[in-house]
Amino acid sequence: MGLTARILTRDGWAVSHAVVTVTDMTGTQVVRAEADADGAVRDTTALAPGAYTVIVTAVGYAPSASSAIVTAGGRTEVGKVVLARQGGTELPPPGPWTIDPAHSSVGAVAQHLGISSVHGRFTEFTGRIEISPDAVSASRVEARIGAASIDTGNDLRDGHLKSPDFLDVETYPELSYRSTGLTPAGSDRWTVHGELTMRGVVRPVDLDLAYLGTGADPWGGTRAAFRATADLYREDFAMNYNQVVRAGIAAIGTTLKVELDIQAVQGESLPQA
Repeated sequence: MGLTARILTRDGWAVSHAVVTVTDMTGTQVVRAEADADGAVRDTTALAPGAYTVIVTAVGYAPSASSAIVTAGGRTEVGKVVLARQGGTELPPPGPWTIDPAHSSVGAVAQHLGISSVHGRFTEFTGRIEISPDAVSASRVEARIGAASIDTGNDLRDGHLKSPDFLDVETYPELSYRSTGLTPAGSDRWTVHGELTMRGVVRPVDLDLAYLGTGADPWGGTRAAFRATADLYREDFAMNYNQVVRAGIAAIGTTLKVELDIQAVQGESLPQA
């Protein structure tokens, strides 16, 4: 007996602050219930058999209204109610997305001499994102990066970074990343759990991911934009080279801050542009 429902976003996250209001055919409110942490609504109010209107509201989402029938047994199973984000900030449609290297960047920042930063980027990379139709937590991402494409704006420094002291590009020409799962960190933010392979060493690396939006491009396609950051420790990947320039100060910091700005095109391939 009573009302049951589950309130979710289109990408499968629970809307824990949703409110469900039920009105009878005269417009009189007969039930008001709030969703729990899982987006579930369970109310035991006994309702007379008949037709009712179910209205679901939540701050930041467009309201939803639907009809429901209360059976002779007093049960009202509304089922899954999907709310759309206010302002059109829906997640990308399900399916494959191809990372566009021409409109994306894969960069890293290292501390230099303890007082400034050196910025570098990889200019050759490919990647694929698979948005799950069931829940965003089941989505996947894979990327491959050409190690020899490192560019810091200084040929001498780039040559050293390609050497066995660092990337050892002759032995390990490619870096790769493969996701193993996602967990929510906000309405449009996630933690991407995955494994990074660099210099033949595999280590778990989490990305802090923000979704920036989806829109049409000039070539008739649809693009989605993301920004992600992570911290890497050189020693985790057997890059132990350093030079102490004075007491307690190393020439190169041990932590690399990874910064990714990604555009992905819907589909299995990139448009001809």
